[in-house]
Amino acid sequence: MADAHAKPQHDYHIIDPSPWPFTGSVGALVMAVGGVAWMQYMKGNEFHLFGVNIASPWIFFIGLLIVLYTMFSWWSDTIKEAHEGHHTRVVSLHLRYGMIMFIASEVMFFVAWFWAFFDASLFPAETEQVARAAFTGGVWPPKGLEVLDPFHLPLYNTVILLLSGTTVTWAHHSLIHGDRKGLVWGLTLTVALGVLFSFVQAYEYMHAPFAFKDSIYGATFFMATGFHGFHVIIGTIFLAVCLIRAIRGDFTPKQHFGFEAAAWYWHFVDVVWLFLFACIYVWASAGAVIEHAG
Repeated sequence: MADAHAKPQHDYHIIDPSPWPFTGSVGALVMAVGGVAWMQYMKGNEFHLFGVNIASPWIFFIGLLIVLYTMFSWWSDTIKEAHEGHHTRVVSLHLRYGMIMFIASEVMFFVAWFWAFFDASLFPAETEQVARAAFTGGVWPPKGLEVLDPFHLPLYNTVILLLSGTTVTWAHHSLIHGDRKGLVWGLTLTVALGVLFSFVQAYEYMHAPFAFKDSIYGATFFMATGFHGFHVIIGTIFLAVCLIRAIRGDFTPKQHFGFEAAAWYWHFVDVVWLFLFACIYVWASAGAVIEHAG
């Protein structure tokens, strides 16, 4: 009887009491308050909370450390549960549902940035009438603005991301067929390509002929591409963690959802970039003055 109670006769996993939802919430709250305090500090203002001036960047970083520690500990517990055999068929299916819903929520984030971009670009005359501060001259891109050559660094980054999509697929294929060497090499190349993409985009930003604050073109451009660049960094870290776990031998052909989730996320980043490249770099530069690299 005791043995029957110790071994549940179902495919669900009732997790042990965990402190991580609470610590994560505390960390997020501290980050939010710290973000406000940091902005007030940058403006030279004071920010009082319970009678104490906390205008400083340090509050934000304290919250960030709490969140990062929570993420590390929570995911470590999840990996431990998998190794203990708790990730049954039903649990694995629900983990996949969760990742799909997370990616769907990310899609809606990008819908907002694309919406802002197309609203301004398709109706520049209306934008000019309702937002004088975002001067367009009634045309798109705004009058007198030089844009980036889409077939220079943006095309280079497109090739990098498409190539990284093939290397992560190679890694996945190797894992399924028990080829650990191919898995490690595929992940290594994918992480390297992700880092290279970020460096190229940083160089592009530093040499862009327009700034975020110059016009609505700059604002929508940097928000959309910058948000994607942030996702590339997150995805690169995600895959780097998978690389470390692959070297340790954590993944098996039958149990590797951590890697599978990272691959899904990376392919999502790939697809979003294709839309960004086609719409924001190529389509929006048609008829515009192109900045030529020196």
